[in-house]
Amino acid sequence: MQRLHARYPFLEAARETVATEAVDLATVVEGDEAVVDRARQRVITAIESGETGEPHRDTRIELLSYPVARVLVSMVDERVLVRKYARAEAATAYDRFTEDMTDTTELKSVESTGLDLSDLLAEFDLRDAVREGADGEYRIDVGTYLPLAEDLWDDGWRLVNQPLAAGEVPVGEDELLTLVREAIRGRIDDGLPFEVPESIATALEDEADEIREVLAEMDLTQDIDTVVPDLFPPCMKALLDQIQKGEHLPHHSRFAITAFLTSIGMDTDEIVDLYRVNSSFGEEMTRYQTDHIRGDTSPTEYSPPSCATMQSYGDCVNKDDLCERIPHPMAYYEQRIDDADDEELEDWRENGDGSDGSAASGD
Repeated sequence: MQRLHARYPFLEAARETVATEAVDLATVVEGDEAVVDRARQRVITAIESGETGEPHRDTRIELLSYPVARVLVSMVDERVLVRKYARAEAATAYDRFTEDMTDTTELKSVESTGLDLSDLLAEFDLRDAVREGADGEYRIDVGTYLPLAEDLWDDGWRLVNQPLAAGEVPVGEDELLTLVREAIRGRIDDGLPFEVPESIATALEDEADEIREVLAEMDLTQDIDTVVPDLFPPCMKALLDQIQKGEHLPHHSRFAITAFLTSIGMDTDEIVDLYRVNSSFGEEMTRYQTDHIRGDTSPTEYSPPSCATMQSYGDCVNKDDLCERIPHPMAYYEQRIDDADDEELEDWRENGDGSDGSAASGD
């Protein structure tokens, strides 16, 4: 097993190596504790840090930990985990191949462990779609550019902001490498989750449970800045409805909905305005509490409570089928956002109707 494949396990050649070696994953997960531990670390570090952790010094363990990690992600079967894991693997690969491309060390191992740009373009069938200009810039076919850039949040990636010419988009090398990173993320994401054989799932159940616990306690909304009440989890939709009706919320309920709203991008002024309809509304206290939860006036930015905590306080109401498979209200919302069509993603704040009481009445 080559060090290159352990360093870049998403490569087709790495997959073929595992297949050629006739590796039996059932045997690996039952008897190779080091592989399972590294796989568990890959997934948990992806959740917590957005990368996959320090590689194992043993090439075989590092390479085999990748398919086992994919098994664990499939067992947990949460869309938010798939997204985080795919992004983390892609981010790790990006760090590695950009390091490879800037490595000018003359003395290298006889066995290459790096990739160059040509290798990466070939891996993802991008050679014919990307052309290098005389000025060191690149041009990429618009039909190739669009799917690679669709999940990049900065407005600069939008086609309307690009100087499109003759069906091509000009990009610098850094931008091209970012698009390659997105190609890696897409390959990893597209294959997950998959059906896991019972014999393998049974052997990995403890590790999968640990990942579920970590997932439930994490702030899962680093990339969300969209307020669509119709897509809220039932518990948060109910709390928002109570606010808009002017009903009094107990402290734990008020904390839960406020933490949820700050986590999806609402600012303090917007949240304070929501509470104005309440007969016991006090702007100074509401603003203080919201800033505290947000982390502006406290050392901690608070995340919304997990589903288990919501249930213990009696705030878990109107559960639907998705609730049965989701450990956290934010995981629910991210999956609904991810599954929604573009026309469904009309941000509540853009309508200017955030306090008219109608937004949470989508039932």
